[in-house]
Amino acid sequence: MSVEDKKHRSHLPMATPERTGLITYDAKDPDSKFPPIEQLRPPKGAPNVLIILIDDAGFGSPSAFGGPCQTPNAEKLAAAGLKYNRFHTTALCSPTRQAMLTGRNHHSAGMGGITEVATGAPGYNSVLPNTISPLARTLKLNGYSTAQFGKCHEVPVWETSPVGPFDAWPTGGGGFEYFYGFIGGEANQWYPTLYEGTNAVEPKKTPEEGYHLVEDMTDKAMAWISQQKALAPDKPFFVYFAPGATHAPHHVPKEWADKYKGKFDQGWDKLREETIARQKALGVIPENAQLTARHAEIPSWDDMPEALKPVLRRQMEVYAGFMEYTDHHVGRLLDGLKKLDISDDTLVYYIIGDNGASAEGTLNGAYNEMANFNGLAALETPEFLMERLDKLGGPESYNHYAVGWAHAMNAPYQWTKQVASHWGGTRNGAVVSWPNGIKAKGEIRSQFHHVIDIAPTILEAAGLPEPVSVNGIQQRPIEGVSMLYSFNDAKAAERRETQYFEMFGNRGIYHKGWTAVTKHGTPWVLVGRKTVPLDDDVWELYDTNKDWSQANDLSKQMPEKLHELQRLWLIEATRYNVLPIDDRVVEKMNPDTAGRPVLIKGNTQLLFGGMGRLSENCVLNIKNKSHAVTAEIEVPKSGAEGVIIAQGANIGGWSLYAKGGKLKYCYNVAGVNHYYVEATSPLPVGEHHVRMEFAYAGGGLGKGGQVTLFVDGKKVGEGAVAMTQAMVFSADDGCDVGEDTGAPVSPDYGSRGNAFNGKVKGVQLAIAEAAENSGHLISPEDAIRIAMARQ
Repeated sequence: MSVEDKKHRSHLPMATPERTGLITYDAKDPDSKFPPIEQLRPPKGAPNVLIILIDDAGFGSPSAFGGPCQTPNAEKLAAAGLKYNRFHTTALCSPTRQAMLTGRNHHSAGMGGITEVATGAPGYNSVLPNTISPLARTLKLNGYSTAQFGKCHEVPVWETSPVGPFDAWPTGGGGFEYFYGFIGGEANQWYPTLYEGTNAVEPKKTPEEGYHLVEDMTDKAMAWISQQKALAPDKPFFVYFAPGATHAPHHVPKEWADKYKGKFDQGWDKLREETIARQKALGVIPENAQLTARHAEIPSWDDMPEALKPVLRRQMEVYAGFMEYTDHHVGRLLDGLKKLDISDDTLVYYIIGDNGASAEGTLNGAYNEMANFNGLAALETPEFLMERLDKLGGPESYNHYAVGWAHAMNAPYQWTKQVASHWGGTRNGAVVSWPNGIKAKGEIRSQFHHVIDIAPTILEAAGLPEPVSVNGIQQRPIEGVSMLYSFNDAKAAERRETQYFEMFGNRGIYHKGWTAVTKHGTPWVLVGRKTVPLDDDVWELYDTNKDWSQANDLSKQMPEKLHELQRLWLIEATRYNVLPIDDRVVEKMNPDTAGRPVLIKGNTQLLFGGMGRLSENCVLNIKNKSHAVTAEIEVPKSGAEGVIIAQGANIGGWSLYAKGGKLKYCYNVAGVNHYYVEATSPLPVGEHHVRMEFAYAGGGLGKGGQVTLFVDGKKVGEGAVAMTQAMVFSADDGCDVGEDTGAPVSPDYGSRGNAFNGKVKGVQLAIAEAAENSGHLISPEDAIRIAMARQ
């Protein structure tokens, strides 16, 4: 812990000291005195800080907390420090991350949901108020070196383009001096869309050459830390390592998944029983804790079709391998600290999950999770899945496990990610290590804490006050409480006595061991979701002083206690910007009714050669409507070859390109169906206008259409596309002009060397006025898929 520091650090940046004392004329005068230039540093004793945040991992998944997924490095870190077994998140990724990085509740920080469903309401607009300075900025302005690696899902969707503004990007206003990672809810671990700072960069290897994002990110983090300590060894660092694993798609080298062959043949119901037994043996839950009942909405293992069970088992093998693989690389990072001899002076948080395990993969799981988000889950029949069993987790897949596995990964608790009412959605295992600051080794801490408590803990450990003002703006008080009091006192009275929870109308309140909760929506019900009025939700009451896992509902026996806690929830909700509760769907997906800006306005968009990695929020929406793509190109003497423009990936999208000298169009539906239209003659040498017209069939979403190809106004080819993707092509791969980066849309070319061999001067996207036809409107059932696709 830091020693006393006399600098005035409450107002940041600290003012430059004014010159005082005698001013001489000649510097050689014996009375000439001036202090040496002082470098900005935090108080003496301020530790390095490393936050490791795993994605979509439930309390019952890692072996460090009794789960079946081996996490030896989490166990090793815990043996040198502490396990917190009552640590909580918000039940969703963007809100948890914003809360952690600010020390404020997610609604206070404007992140009541994911960025893609932002509304004009202050608690849900996805815009961080300038009255809340991120922790990284506070640390940087106090002399820390700062860097972030991995997932950043806190940027408002209208600010995710290459023109910014970058106020919400890690190296823009986020306070990080270096960033290497991705902007959005998830990443293709084999073909990620990566940024270094605010510039898009390409991985240096392909999957075939051994590329994987987690390994790449670890290499980058280790290199940055090594450089920082080589050049400024007296300056502590703050590193935020958020690999995006183990969020879907569950991508992992095959040999890691194969380590778990046969380990899940017993199914998810038996797995829950095995997990709670291990948890009790480890002491991470009390001996009298009960395994909560499986809800009727979640099928039993015995009720699943036998023909599907080999696929279901492999889904879990892949996920377990993914978690162990991720923990392996976390171990590399921790070993790197030891080699630099800085482990003892580094405060490490290893948080295994930004929410509970994800149940967004349907009851059967998915080979391509985007299929379900587009209403195409029926394409993935048991036969289809069995044919691709050996490809699960590989570069051709975009997989997610079944709901039953997610429920098992949250054992012993009820429910899953999104369900903020119950511990299955919000309780995550956390490991804390700081040899110079924590005397205990291998102990458990059971004080109730929340992700907002991390920021004040770090500030206290560094001897830094929370800022009163930053850049001249008065700051709201931090809402978290420091956990430092519990580091060396297992019996210390917990200092977080009250905490509210809310996500998509799922609500809960914790107060002095009691919890009142109500589940409002089911995460995996994307089609036909029916919401009841908020006042009709059924509340449950639990005394977690005696009932660790929320297994015994006392609401009928103690209605007055329930009402007391319901009132407290309402008070806390009012205090922290939760109201109005917003469970709407279609209104939040439509920027006009949600009240958020859009980047692209009008019916046309002009793109230029070299533009790429443009997310779907940065590109004119051509889905479910007639549209045209017109490009001005220059064909070399060797003949045309390569991609003119493409959007999406191998899991769905479209591409206009040249193959064998001829203009060609491919529409890829969920990686299952590919439709091609090819010109009858080669493209001539020289400058030409090429055009693709798509006449949408209409009559609803995801219908087909007629494609016509033109060169210089002359029709050169036509064909039919039987169906299309209605909602989203990819949560990661974007639109590229002049090449197709990432996973290729068309099987006609690979992921590398597909750039157009001539020149693409410009491309215009245009949509027809017919898009306003009522047959193209998005229903609430369909709109929710878009939101869920980007978590």
